[in-house]
Amino acid sequence: MENKYKIVVSYIQDLSVEIPSPEALVTIRNTIPEYKIKVDIKSKPLKRKMIEVLTTLTYENPNKKKERGFFQIAYATVIEINDIQIRKTELEKIILSDLQTKIYPELEEKFLTILRNSGLPDLQFGSKIDFEKLYSEKLN
Repeated sequence: MENKYKIVVSYIQDLSVEIPSPEALVTIRNTIPEYKIKVDIKSKPLKRKMIEVLTTLTYENPNKKKERGFFQIAYATVIEINDIQIRKTELEKIILSDLQTKIYPELEEKFLTILRNSGLPDLQFGSKIDFEKLYSEKLN
């Protein structure tokens, strides 16, 4: 699968760190176990067999009642498809699973570094996202 595409470039396209006040930061630090990470993946075709894949991670507290922060990173990866005969299902698996599995460690590290430097020095995300599992669940 690896030789069917190559990564041309990847970069942070958008970043949002919202901590409304010092009190909010204290609340965020105390409620961090309640925070959940959500992932959203969008893609759009570009010229010359290239595709832009936008992976957005959102880290927020689903409990709307508490004063809370909002943290989001949108990570763009441009891939070039080497196989012009590629099937739509193969392409979907590359975008939603293979590519995500490849870029996620670096994306997570960048996001964690930013959040730690934003006032959450001990932050760790819980379990890793299993993109292969998410992809196979999507198929069923």
